[in-house]
Amino acid sequence: MQIERTGINANPATSLPLNTKMSEQERAAVEEQVNLTNKSNEVGGRKVKQQMDKDDFLTLLVTQLKNQDPSAPLEDKQFIAQMAQFSQLEQMNNMGAQFTKMAGMLSSGQAMNTLGRNVEITQGEKIITGKVTQVSSGQFPQILVNGSYYDFKDVSAVKE
Repeated sequence: MQIERTGINANPATSLPLNTKMSEQERAAVEEQVNLTNKSNEVGGRKVKQQMDKDDFLTLLVTQLKNQDPSAPLEDKQFIAQMAQFSQLEQMNNMGAQFTKMAGMLSSGQAMNTLGRNVEITQGEKIITGKVTQVSSGQFPQILVNGSYYDFKDVSAVKE
C-alpha cells in the first residue's frame, strides 16, 4: 500500500507516491475482521458490554474533553447537553435501584401477611397446601410450610 505525503512536512523532491486504495482482497480481509470483532463478546481480552453505563458515559466525555481541538473547543451548548444527559442517566439508575428496593419491601410485607394462614404453592405441576408457620423477610422472602421453605413468589392462593 502506498500513501502520498502532503502537508507541511512534505517535500516534493523527496516525496514518494503512495497508493491509498485497497485491493478487493484487502477490503474483504478487513471486512471479515470487522465482522468477527463485532460478533464476538471479547475484544483484546476484555468482555464487551452490550449497553453503556454511567462509567462508560463519563469515560467518553473525559476522552472527548482531553482530545478536543484547541482551535475549536467543545461548545457550551454541547457540553451542557451532555452533562444533562449524564444527570438524567444517574437519576434513572437511582430510581431503578429504589424501585427494586421498594418491590422487595412490598413482597416481604405480603409474605408476612400469610403467617398463620393456609396457602397453596405451585411448583411446576405439583401443588403443595399447608399452613405458613414462619416467614423470612428480605428482597426474596421465603415461607415455611409443612417443614419446608418455599419462595413466596410460588404462592398461588392464600386461605383463612
